[in-house]
Amino acid sequence: MSMIADILPEIKMGLSSLLVHKLRSLLTMLGMIFGVGAVVAMLSITAGAQKEMMSYIDLLGVNNIIIEAKEAVDRNELQARRAISPGMSFRDFRSIAENVQGLEALTPRKRFKPQKVLPKTASDPPILIGVLPNYMQINSLKVVEGRFFNDEDNDRSAPVCVLGESAKVNLLGYDPAVGKFVKINDTWLQVVGVLAPQATADTGVEGLEVASGNNLVIAPLNTVMRRFEDSNSYLKDEIDGMYIRVKNGTDSIETSNVINAILTATHKDAGDYAITVPAGLLEQRRRTGFIFNVVMICIAGISLLVGGIGIMNIMLATVLERTREIGIRRAIGAKQRDIIRQFLTEAVLISIMGGLLGIIFGVTLSQIIASAAGWSTVVTTSSIAVAFGVSCGIGLVFGIYPAMQAARLDPIEAIRYE
Repeated sequence: MSMIADILPEIKMGLSSLLVHKLRSLLTMLGMIFGVGAVVAMLSITAGAQKEMMSYIDLLGVNNIIIEAKEAVDRNELQARRAISPGMSFRDFRSIAENVQGLEALTPRKRFKPQKVLPKTASDPPILIGVLPNYMQINSLKVVEGRFFNDEDNDRSAPVCVLGESAKVNLLGYDPAVGKFVKINDTWLQVVGVLAPQATADTGVEGLEVASGNNLVIAPLNTVMRRFEDSNSYLKDEIDGMYIRVKNGTDSIETSNVINAILTATHKDAGDYAITVPAGLLEQRRRTGFIFNVVMICIAGISLLVGGIGIMNIMLATVLERTREIGIRRAIGAKQRDIIRQFLTEAVLISIMGGLLGIIFGVTLSQIIASAAGWSTVVTTSSIAVAFGVSCGIGLVFGIYPAMQAARLDPIEAIRYE
């Protein structure tokens, strides 16, 4: 309590001194305002990017490995590739299933965009994919209506399907969908289930084509292979992708290296496939995120450093202006530590007020960036705490020298100073 009683008068004195020179105090704070604002804004950008990337990795599944075929765009490219590689096929799928250890589940995928869909929809038409029933397990899907198709449906190439949430709404509205039919090209499929809404992410990874999991018509693999024919099938591989889930405790990155070695042998380095490992993306994101944070904080720290120099400069000028006041205080009994505390308090007050205004500026700036550039930004409590704490620390550090100079003044000389 006695310490607070000692500090309160100095806080009042410091505030009154700052208010006497309002413009000068505001100009001194500008460095802290811009510095703190830059730290908050930069950290909000990195936090937003990290959140977006994490949602994307969660969407893919941390224990999953995704293999995508790189389809040819024309007949010439197809001929060049086929001279080297047979393309992705069920043979690749069987080789991986038989020779790779630690796999929990895996499924091939056949996908194409329908030419016509009934009921008609004004939105983008859904993507049709054919997979095995364990696709639900691999991607941790949940069914909110009906059921997912099973092995029996796949074995007999049953004309059934499961709809993603968006596909269900766009095609059949909000009424129950189970038992109704949708027509994909010339084939009618009976809806047996509807999936729960899945998280989506705006970001992507090179080599990985991700359609919204909510705008899918998912059918048994054999149904798609036997009942549908893509108009551009001559350009496509036998299968166009694989989803693989590794067992808990299995290193998915090492497993992907083994899979890559198998595919390299059969595809002869044709470069007609891409392997995505979400666990690897997560580790890479952590490393790049840390480096980016450090770089951004260093850049913003320059502004804070300039602000600290401005505080030291103005405090030295204040000491010179108030030399006579310091001499009088010393003459009536004030100790050196009282003078140090007084000027340190003023320096810290400048940095605190600058830090508070900087936080407001940083939050506003992050919102402007989010709306103007379309970037995802997240202002976190930790970013505000770091920026504000650094600003207070800089005020303290850069206020020590002027405070020491004030405390070292000779009382007699100071009283005589004009």
